[in-house]
Amino acid sequence: MSARNLPLRWPVLRQAFGGDPLGRGAAVHSPKTTTEFQPRTETADRVVGSICPYCAVGCGQRVFVKDEKVVQIEGDPASPISRGRLCPKGAASLQLTTGTNREYAVKYRRPYSTEWHDLDLDTAMDMIAERVLKSRREFWQDEVDGKRVNRTMGIASLGGATLDNEENYLMKKLYTAMGAIQIENQARI
Repeated sequence: MSARNLPLRWPVLRQAFGGDPLGRGAAVHSPKTTTEFQPRTETADRVVGSICPYCAVGCGQRVFVKDEKVVQIEGDPASPISRGRLCPKGAASLQLTTGTNREYAVKYRRPYSTEWHDLDLDTAMDMIAERVLKSRREFWQDEVDGKRVNRTMGIASLGGATLDNEENYLMKKLYTAMGAIQIENQARI
């Protein structure tokens, strides 16, 4: 029996002898995949446009949502930046929302401790506010060399490359209101 007479059950045989040498069409389909499985993108209730959160490139993403949960993230073909392509990190960004390693609680490691402890959000926010106010108070300068400056040197901000101009504008307003002058960003848009 020649290879052409064998039933084309194995994908490699379907690819080699079934008229799909690149393995992009019929060769990748089996009876099980065509009858039992359905793409997650077809079951989604809606599609939301987004931007990949990883770097400053700003690749477009299509986020597929079903029952208010993210079920798939793909590149957006309409994006002039990425034209539907995503790097491995961007392609794996679904794990940011559904990954088993995602933390859903505030973690805090007390001084000299080797263990992380869960904190409620209100306690964590109060701790952050107290530390910001303490740093502002301790490093506040009214004057430098006889000149009025009204600033703090104990607070600085470096905005990430994934923040857009609007987010960086709000951060600038916040830190300026606190008296910080060391404010920088890497706005991509």
